[in-house]
Amino acid sequence: MSDLRLSQLAQVLVTHSARLRAGERVLIETFDTPDDFVRALIEAVAAVGAIPFVETHSNRVLRALYQSATTEQMQAIGQHELERMKTMDAYFGIRGASNSLELSDVPQEKMALYQNHWWRPVADQRVNHTKWVVLRYPSPAFAQSAGMSTEAFTDFYFNVCTLDYAKMQKAMTPLHERMLRADRVQLTGETLDLSFSIKNIGAVMCYGERNIPDGECFTCPVRNSVNGHIQFNTASLYQGSLFEGIRFVLKNGKIVEATASSPAQTARLNQILDSDEGARYIGEFSLGFNPYVLQPMRDTLFDEKIAGSFHFTPGQAYTTADNGNRSQVHWDLVYIQRPEYGGGEVRFDGELIRKDGLFVPDDLLGLNPENLK
Repeated sequence: MSDLRLSQLAQVLVTHSARLRAGERVLIETFDTPDDFVRALIEAVAAVGAIPFVETHSNRVLRALYQSATTEQMQAIGQHELERMKTMDAYFGIRGASNSLELSDVPQEKMALYQNHWWRPVADQRVNHTKWVVLRYPSPAFAQSAGMSTEAFTDFYFNVCTLDYAKMQKAMTPLHERMLRADRVQLTGETLDLSFSIKNIGAVMCYGERNIPDGECFTCPVRNSVNGHIQFNTASLYQGSLFEGIRFVLKNGKIVEATASSPAQTARLNQILDSDEGARYIGEFSLGFNPYVLQPMRDTLFDEKIAGSFHFTPGQAYTTADNGNRSQVHWDLVYIQRPEYGGGEVRFDGELIRKDGLFVPDDLLGLNPENLK
């Protein structure tokens, strides 16, 4: 990767995503990320007069830490990390991976200790009280997962991450306004028939302030309103395990049946959904429309932005579009409605909003791929 592209991406994070100001303290937390990009970030942060703090992680080292987890250990680390986060004005999470399945053999009960006592308190603090942005970082393993050469994937990555987010913001404003007005949502597709209400929940536009890449507008179902079934047509990597063919049946908001492509995956899926009472309710519904992200690559931060997709999220709701659901789980599961994936429709209060992955009303045409690139 050229220094120019690294610097450009760092500038997007500092000046667009976080809009850092002089004197602000920012924690740069990296996972398996090359030093060159961390250095570019430090330079960009310092150039605006902000104060960079840096912590680097190895996923292999974290695996060993999680496998040895005890309640006392996770509580102690979590408290330490929480106190540090309380001193920060901003947070950059840069997440690379030399092996995306590095955590796949960490027992679920150990991951639950980490999530409950370390990750959740710290994440709540940064999400609700700091400016934050999370970024995936390209690697040969990431390229392989996407089915691309390293060079082609790197070019794709920078196109996705440095697109014109101001243009995207303008184009999604009418969709945001429609979500704010809407009551009933109906989703249909080849393996999909869901209905629910989003009345008075609110909606949030996402255009590069919190995630890079970005390109979604989200809301949340009224907690007890979801009914129907869905079998997701993209695989999902969660807590270090890969899941395929996830299917839910929902009644009055609750996931009452949950299966996956194998008995082992089904067992692990239900173990996650039984983590707490809120894990079987939905905490987010979002439409994705990044014009450069077209195929699943087994990475949630990219897959949830796929043009012509939506994601439907068991677990924790965001306070910015809140149905009151609380959980240690927040699992963005993606369904693509473009024709090559079986097609499908999105309707708000009976009006056709998107068909086969393309927006239909005149005021939403700016969100279709040819108009966002």
